[in-house]
Amino acid sequence: MGIKDIVGLTDGSMKKAVDSVLREFAEVRTGRAHPSLVEELHIDYYGTPTPIKQVAGVSSPDASSIVIQPWDVSALAEIEKALMNSKIGGTANNDGKVIRLVIPPLSEERRKELAKVVKDMAEKGRVSLRSIRREANEKIAKLKKDNAIAEDDNFKGQEEIQKLTDKYIKDVDMILEKKSKDLLTI
Repeated sequence: MGIKDIVGLTDGSMKKAVDSVLREFAEVRTGRAHPSLVEELHIDYYGTPTPIKQVAGVSSPDASSIVIQPWDVSALAEIEKALMNSKIGGTANNDGKVIRLVIPPLSEERRKELAKVVKDMAEKGRVSLRSIRREANEKIAKLKKDNAIAEDDNFKGQEEIQKLTDKYIKDVDMILEKKSKDLLTI
């Protein structure tokens, strides 16, 4: 495995870390009901963690509610449980065929709380990116120690890894800024 392989793998891992932050952000609502709030929530569907969007139709008939209609009614209880355990903060009404999730308007206090939650999520994403960077730098250092690469290649590889890290941390910061703006704008 060479430096290009390590950089490529690191790039892929960092993209996944940023995607994970995006998925977490999607679960935090900004005031309007939108299907994306619940589509990525996972339920235990016959022993397999499955996103709600793969077992049900999700729609938002108005700005304050989401309707989830599972294709298999046996999944209703698991969907309801996932909704109750999520950070969405709505009231789920199960009529035996569909679940109607009523989302109350956000108070200013709740908006500020959610802004803090989102900030924590972003920090966890940054920590994950730095951890990926550390692992990649350790792999490059091992190549140098094993005399598989020259000193210059060692520095160039670590420099490329740092550039990737800076790029993806900047992406997380931009995503955080947008989500915080959405949360705090009434």
